[in-house]
Amino acid sequence: MKDEDAPLIEALIAGIGEEPPWQRFVHLLRTSLGADYASITFRPLGQAGPPQPRKGAPSRVVHIASGRESPAPVAQSYRDGLWASDPMPYHALAPGRVYALAELLTASDPAHEAYRRQLLAPSGMNQLRMMRFQSAEGVSGWLTLSRERVDFTIGEEARLAGLAPFLCAALTAYGALEAERMAGAVAGAAIRRLDFAWLTLDATGRVLDSDAEGARLLSEGHILQRGAGGRLSARGAVGRAITGAIAALDAAPHSRPRAIVLSREPWLDMLLVPALAAPRSARPAPALIAYIHADRWSSADRCEQLGQLFDLLPSEARLALALSRGMSIAEAAAELRLTVESARTYSKRIYAKTGARGQADLLRFIHRSVLTIA
Repeated sequence: MKDEDAPLIEALIAGIGEEPPWQRFVHLLRTSLGADYASITFRPLGQAGPPQPRKGAPSRVVHIASGRESPAPVAQSYRDGLWASDPMPYHALAPGRVYALAELLTASDPAHEAYRRQLLAPSGMNQLRMMRFQSAEGVSGWLTLSRERVDFTIGEEARLAGLAPFLCAALTAYGALEAERMAGAVAGAAIRRLDFAWLTLDATGRVLDSDAEGARLLSEGHILQRGAGGRLSARGAVGRAITGAIAALDAAPHSRPRAIVLSREPWLDMLLVPALAAPRSARPAPALIAYIHADRWSSADRCEQLGQLFDLLPSEARLALALSRGMSIAEAAAELRLTVESARTYSKRIYAKTGARGQADLLRFIHRSVLTIA
C-alpha cells in the first residue's frame, strides 16, 4: 500500500458503519485518481449470486456513487428498461483484476454497441475501469471509475488492484454487521410485540445501554429513572427492591434471576438476569440485563378479556388476573380485599372453568392464550 492510499483505506474502514456505506471513500477515490465518476455497487444480503430480476424491475442493488451523473433522460431510460439489456459480464470478472472497457464490451457486437451508445457515451463513460471484489461469504461488489477523455494509466490500474484485499475485507465486515443488524431488528420486533424492553447494567446498577422502549421508560421517569451516577433507580419500596436485587446478583452472579413488580396499574414488572456471556464489543461488558415487561391494557380491560375467554364472573376474573401475575392466594386476597377462604373458593371455580389443575396450570393457560397478543 502506498502512503497516498492511506486516507482511502481509513475511509474504507470507517465507511463500514456509514449510511450509505463508503460514500466518503468513493468520493476520495474519485478525486485522488482524477476520475469524472466513481461507484461501488453490490447486492444486499441474500442476493450474492447473479441477479434474478423481476419482470419489469431491475434487481435491487446498493449503489454508492460520486461525480458526474448520467443526464436525466438517460437515467430515466435505464430505469425504464435499458438495465435489462446491460451486457456487462459482471459475475464473469476475475476478483481483484482491473478490466478496461474494451475487455467488457465487444465493438463488433450490436447489443454491446447499442448499450455503449445509449448509456455510456451520453454519460461521459468513454474511458472506464471496473474491478470485482468478493467477501468471504461470496457476496460480490464492483468498483467502477470512468473519464470522458483521458484514459487511465497502468499506475492508476495498479492502485485500484492494490485496494482489492481491503475492499474484500470491508465487504465481509459490512456483511457481518448487516447480519447482526437484521437479527437485532427481528429480535427487537418480537420483543416489542410481547411488550418487553431491556436495559444493560454494570455491577453497580449503572445503565449502560437500552433498546428504544427501555430508553423511553427512563426518559419519562414515571417509574424508572437514572439516579446518581446513571444508576437505575425508582421511588420507595420498588427502588429499594431494585438496589437489593442488584447487590445480591453482584455478590452471587450465578444465582437465580430476581423478579420485581414495578407497578400494578399499569402493570410493569422486571426480571434482573446476570449477563454471564461477555459480548464481543468494545463497549463496557454488562454485569446484568434488566428485562422489563409491560401490559398495555388496564387491569379492568384484562379482567373483561379473561371473563370473555374463560366465562368467569368479574370477581373470579380479578382473582385470576392476580394469580396470573404471580401472586399467592394470600397476596391476591389482600390485594382484592377478600378473605383467604373466599379467595380459595373463587380459585376452585376458576380452575373448574378453565380446566386448570392448579395455579401453575392457570398461569400456563392464560399466558398461552390469545391475551398475550391482544
